[in-house]
Amino acid sequence: MSHHSDSLASLIGSRICHDLISPIGAVSNGLELLELSGTAKGPELMLVAESVANANARIQFFRLAFGMASTDQLIGGDEVGSILSGVYKGGRVSPGPFPTGDHPRAVVRAVLLAMLCAEQAIPHGGDVSVTRDDDRWQIVARGSRIAPDPDLWGILTGTAPGANLQPAAVQFLLLPDILAGIYMKCETQTSDSAAEICLSPVLCHPHPQDI
Repeated sequence: MSHHSDSLASLIGSRICHDLISPIGAVSNGLELLELSGTAKGPELMLVAESVANANARIQFFRLAFGMASTDQLIGGDEVGSILSGVYKGGRVSPGPFPTGDHPRAVVRAVLLAMLCAEQAIPHGGDVSVTRDDDRWQIVARGSRIAPDPDLWGILTGTAPGANLQPAAVQFLLLPDILAGIYMKCETQTSDSAAEICLSPVLCHPHPQDI
């Protein structure tokens, strides 16, 4: 994927999320007014409210993972953690706490894509943890069954071509290009008990005037 294609994909992702967040927010506000007025109660309203909350969290997640992110933007770990809680609530995968503090949004974008990649290795569910040690990020998936697809995981390390991907696996194609744009690299390791993705800075990279 070329840099131009990556930028175009990010712009499309941002546009879709931007256009969807307003109507979903309007539905959420309408539900709140119904609850305050007391005109609608019961499990049906609760189900709709939960679905709207999940949809809102997913759009925020997709906006971070697939939308535009400049290198100077920051986002708080608490905000990311709140979004992750909303996305994974009641699902087969449980996220651990997200590292606290302010993080570069472009790096968080890569971490979220790595989380989506890590999910693939635990088809029966489990947990995905994210830790940070200085500029090194570690994303680890653990579950009752560890089954990483070698063709997909090979894309992350450059040992597989990445042709004929299904839409559900687009994160495997995006992550290496996103990392190259922020001068980071990806390393993977799998065992019978865990699947791990490590993101760390490239020690030497060209200066802008050399590109």
